Amino acid sequence: MSICVAHPVSTLKALHILHAHPSFPKAMNSSALPWCFMLFFLSITFTFNSFSSSATPDTYYDHCSSTVLGSSSKEVRLAKFPLPRTHKGYYTGGDNLLNQNSYSYHRNFSNSIFLRTKAVYGTDVIGLFKVELGLTFQVGKTYRGQRPITFELNGFYSETSGKLCVFGPASTYSKDGGLLKLGGVLKLYNLTKSTNVTSLISGTLESLSSDNEEAHFDTISMLFLPQMNYTYTYVSEDSKDGFYGIDDHVPQSLSLSSLPTQTFCSIVSRAVNQFNLKYSKGCNISEKNCNPLDKGLGYVPSIMSLSEIDCSEKEERMRVLVEFPNGSYVNYYQSFNPNMTLIGEGSWDESKNQLLIVACRFLGMTQSFADAHLGDCSMKLSLRFPKVWSIKGASSIVGQVWSNKTQNEFGYFDKIMFQSARDRMGGISDVSSLKYEYTKIDLASKSCPKPDKSKTKGKLFPTGFSYDMRVHMSVKKSKEVVGWGYFVPISVGDEFYQLSNSIGSEEPSNFNTSGPVSISYNIDLTLYMGGLHSSNTSSRSYDRFEALAEGLYDDETGSLCMIGCRNIGSINDSLDCEILVKLQFPPKNKRNADRIKGSINSTREKSDPLYFELIDLSANAYYSDEASIWRMDAEIIMVLISTTLSCVFVGLQLFHVKRHPDVLPLTSLVMLSILTLGHMIPLVLNFEALFFQHSSRRSLLYRSGGWIEANEVIVRVVGMVAFLFQFRLLLITWSARRGNGNQKGTWVSEKKVLFVVLPLYAAGALVAVMANWGDNNESDAVMVSSSFTSSLTSYKPHSLWGDLKSYAGLVLDGFLLPQILLNMLWNSRERTLSFGFYIGNTFVRLLPHAYDLYRAHNNFHHNDGSYIYANPGADFYSTAWDVVIPLGGLLFALIIYLQQKFGGRFIFPRRFRELEVYEKVPVVSDA
Repeated sequence: MSICVAHPVSTLKALHILHAHPSFPKAMNSSALPWCFMLFFLSITFTFNSFSSSATPDTYYDHCSSTVLGSSSKEVRLAKFPLPRTHKGYYTGGDNLLNQNSYSYHRNFSNSIFLRTKAVYGTDVIGLFKVELGLTFQVGKTYRGQRPITFELNGFYSETSGKLCVFGPASTYSKDGGLLKLGGVLKLYNLTKSTNVTSLISGTLESLSSDNEEAHFDTISMLFLPQMNYTYTYVSEDSKDGFYGIDDHVPQSLSLSSLPTQTFCSIVSRAVNQFNLKYSKGCNISEKNCNPLDKGLGYVPSIMSLSEIDCSEKEERMRVLVEFPNGSYVNYYQSFNPNMTLIGEGSWDESKNQLLIVACRFLGMTQSFADAHLGDCSMKLSLRFPKVWSIKGASSIVGQVWSNKTQNEFGYFDKIMFQSARDRMGGISDVSSLKYEYTKIDLASKSCPKPDKSKTKGKLFPTGFSYDMRVHMSVKKSKEVVGWGYFVPISVGDEFYQLSNSIGSEEPSNFNTSGPVSISYNIDLTLYMGGLHSSNTSSRSYDRFEALAEGLYDDETGSLCMIGCRNIGSINDSLDCEILVKLQFPPKNKRNADRIKGSINSTREKSDPLYFELIDLSANAYYSDEASIWRMDAEIIMVLISTTLSCVFVGLQLFHVKRHPDVLPLTSLVMLSILTLGHMIPLVLNFEALFFQHSSRRSLLYRSGGWIEANEVIVRVVGMVAFLFQFRLLLITWSARRGNGNQKGTWVSEKKVLFVVLPLYAAGALVAVMANWGDNNESDAVMVSSSFTSSLTSYKPHSLWGDLKSYAGLVLDGFLLPQILLNMLWNSRERTLSFGFYIGNTFVRLLPHAYDLYRAHNNFHHNDGSYIYANPGADFYSTAWDVVIPLGGLLFALIIYLQQKFGGRFIFPRRFRELEVYEKVPVVSDA
């Protein structure tokens, strides 16, 4: 009897009845049963597919038939998409869904959206495609915080009409915190017709829920910038002539080839490129002709930002978003507001080394983006990289914005200068052709008294290129802190100070250090409101004091005296240069260094509106070189203590085996070999090559007065003694094993231990190699994506040899593993290792990790490679490793203790222990 039905419900019922029947095995033979199960699952699949295929056309027809007619799609995905993979846009509306006004300028809200193309299928109609998309609202404020909302959309795209209609679900949280299912229909227009800067792609997202449902949301209007078949129309060789009507004289600028990245598209590749605006002197900022935006917005912008939309390196063309936000800084998550935003096309002018941009305004903007378009392309920008810096300007990027309209036309404004923020100026300071021009040195020399060098004889002070010249200050007035800030060098002599170096700028070999040296600084202080002109500090608002200063620094006295120039508003060339800045650095070769002290003083008359009261400055003198020398002193002492303790603990084991020679054959040769190599390798390799291979380390040796070098000899002598003791223990163990012919079983067990630990160690080394490869690849990607306008971090890729050395240290930390395995195989309960040997050596191996934890939490953060004890290149050191490795070492020591008390296989059930020991019985002699 063979019964099989096609309908899934009938099949389930039939199977249930037959299973309950006593003659079930007879009723359905073994050959028919698999076929019925297969038919059952096929029927299930067919049923659901039929439901899906029957529901989709109806739903699509109801919502999208008037936009794009659907068609049956093919099963194979297209390899080449007719739509961009990712498309960024902006939206307005949907406030009840996102709980945020789309035009608001909340610092943590962004009304940007991303449309991702997941899959595209062909259809029976030419130019019609079935598409699967994902629409993500980048930052949507829900009742559980800020999180993105993504709609999974399916539908059709017509390449002929340039229209798209898709629909699908999304999920978010309701007001009471429950999961809320949403549904929406997305319609986009002009996907193929938008091919230039003035055209836009517009669309809407409508809710599929009725008005009275909780999942309903207001219609969301959105726009996207065109990507497909885009043609640059406003930047060409012919259009460049119109850029020189405002200012034909362009100062010398850096070429693209001289920049660190040497690429056109890296100019504005940063996520945020902020520039400070400087209006002309004759400009009344309250008047309309000074504001690049509509006066109805109610503010005059003080900053501008540029962000890249897309770029062609080959054609040297780019599209940028030009924004004039209302504030003093640009936030990464700032909201898109078309009233303060323009879209520009840019190209590089090779003859004058500058970027030229034509910007167009958004027009037809209401509460909806339906009628939005771009026009009024009268705004122009030029951007360049100045070749010469001075106290009047030390920005890596400068430029100007102007309108090519006449003064009487609507939308005209006077020329506005702009410059990059000074906190980004260190990115191109290593360009060889970049120069700093000193103009206030003579004035600084006259204004500052010459220090008395007789009082500082025998004292050491920081050099101009050292890391210690960067100072974080606290600002005081009348002994009360009114602010904080920093001093960072720009140039020392004719060389630029390298901000990318974490241990200071490398001093040029031909640099003349005799006498005072010219130096320039960037000063940035944050003061409580009124901190310059009032003693009232109760307000929690802050004000910034930005200035450039240049003068003389004498590294024989630690005296720094400069003339400063500060910005006093948004008017171009509005500088107050009647400022005297003084700093006094304490000597480095004192055990308890004094504080760095200084002042900023206005040399104007008290009646002058720009006069400000004396500002006192102070900072902790944490000298990196001095701290490194003290730390190295302590670390050498710890090395001496650890090595001496190793000698003592090996000596205890030698004494133990002398009293109990029968335990020697039961000692693991693999364990002793690991410990012997751990003492031998530092002796074989050159000590100075291990620890003092860089110029900064040699400098530390020089400044230590030779004390470190003297201790180096002591460390090597004690290390040699520890190695000889350990080698002696290995040698007598080997001799005892070979001399006893009855210990053949121990050799077999030792080989088994070797067969276990060698693959284990090899696998660990392979993981270390792969981790090294992965870390370097990730770091390379980060370095490639970074821009030259940022302050580059000094990056050195992980050395494969260094990672293998660290892994060798990890193997040495677990030196007891081979002995544990040998005890298990031999099932010995003899006291093979003395308590002092295995506990003491475990303590010696774990102490560096405890010290590393202390070092990490006590401001020893200048990793200049001078570590001697707990060297990061000789083991794995981090907060996690410093906890895991000690716990593992203590666990191994505990296992050894229990094995020597209860037997090598004490952890196994009693029936698996199989004791193979022989009891010693007294032998009665014939005598």
